Amino acid sequence: MNRRKFLKGFPVWAYSTINGDVEEKLYIRPPYSENGDFSKCINCDGVCATYCPEKIIKIADDKTPYLSFEKRGCTFCEECAKVCPEGVLRIDDKNKKKINATVEIERTKCVSWHGTICNSCSDVCLDSAIKFEGLWKPEIKEEKCTSCGFCITVCPVNAINATPIKRVS
Repeated sequence: MNRRKFLKGFPVWAYSTINGDVEEKLYIRPPYSENGDFSKCINCDGVCATYCPEKIIKIADDKTPYLSFEKRGCTFCEECAKVCPEGVLRIDDKNKKKINATVEIERTKCVSWHGTICNSCSDVCLDSAIKFEGLWKPEIKEEKCTSCGFCITVCPVNAINATPIKRVS
């Protein structure tokens, strides 16, 4: 197993801190969960993960779903929301096709930023959210990006990362 495969095996999460104290673990949650109460997931057997055709929904130790962009990205097929028995994931006007995460390219790792032709990320972007400034400098246009994760899975040098956005209650 190479380094990239090893590191991609870890779930995508972060810790939110206040004054150095660990407040909560933040996960990248499935789409259609804008106002979802994940405490309801305790009563579920992870049906959303079972029905996800891309197999990117994983279940954390606390029985809540999170996304892993290890091998694929989200197609926004709506299957997870259709089968959610607790209504945590639901399709409505408020829950647009957007994942609650920020996707960024690390310029120091990106081979294109260092003069090597690589279009891996932009080739798979269904939202045309990755534009090249000049010939070599890919930038993610936040207003177009749905945080689907496909660019993360294809980057040959693991230069693209997603960070969960903390929900404001």
